[in-house]
Amino acid sequence: VKMCLEAGAKTVKVGDNTCHEPKKSYAASGIEAAAKAAGAEVVYVDKSRFRTMDIGGAILKDIPLYPEMVECDLLISVPVAKHHCLATCTLAMKNYMGVIENREKLHQDIPGCLADLTKFMKPRLSILDGIRILTANGPTGGDPKDVKRCNVVAASTDIVALDAFGAELLGHKPDAIGSVVAGFKLGLGQMDYKALPAKEMEVS
Repeated sequence: VKMCLEAGAKTVKVGDNTCHEPKKSYAASGIEAAAKAAGAEVVYVDKSRFRTMDIGGAILKDIPLYPEMVECDLLISVPVAKHHCLATCTLAMKNYMGVIENREKLHQDIPGCLADLTKFMKPRLSILDGIRILTANGPTGGDPKDVKRCNVVAASTDIVALDAFGAELLGHKPDAIGSVVAGFKLGLGQMDYKALPAKEMEVS
C-alpha cells in the first residue's frame, strides 16, 4: 500500500471476496488494521454488485465478477502461499477466486478455468506472501504443525513464473500443478522461472 502511494496512486483499496464473513476475516487476519494504517481504503465486497461478464475462455465462458476489481487501474493479486485440497496450491492465479462469485463453476476444471480467468484479468503485478505458508489441510488449515515459516516475499509481472516459484516453496514441482501448466500453455507466462532474470534482496 505504501509503495503504491509513493508511486503516485491517488487511492489504494484493499479487499477480497472472502469465504467467511468479511468483517471477521479482515479483523482476524490483521489485514484491515494494517491496510488502514498504511493509508488504504478497506473495501467490503457488496454481493449485489457482482455482474456476469463474458470471459471468452476455452472452458470458462462467463462468470460474475466484481466490477470495481475488473475496472481499476491496477489490480495486484497478493495471495498467501498455501495448500488447497482441490487445486493443490493457492497462489496468484488461484487468488483470482477473490474477484468472482459462483466459485463452484470453476470446479468443472479448476486449472483450465483459472487459466481462462487469469487471461481475462490480464495480470500486471502479483505478490506472493511466503512468510508463513500452509503446507497441508488447506485452504483453511487448523493444525499449527502445517504452518511453515519461510520468510519470503516474491513479486513478479509474470504470474505463471511466480506461481511456479510458489509451487516449489510448497514442495511441489511446477509442472505438477495444473494451473501453472494451463497458464503456461495459454501463453500467460514462463513456467521455468529460473530462466528469468531475478533480483534477490535481504531485508530486516
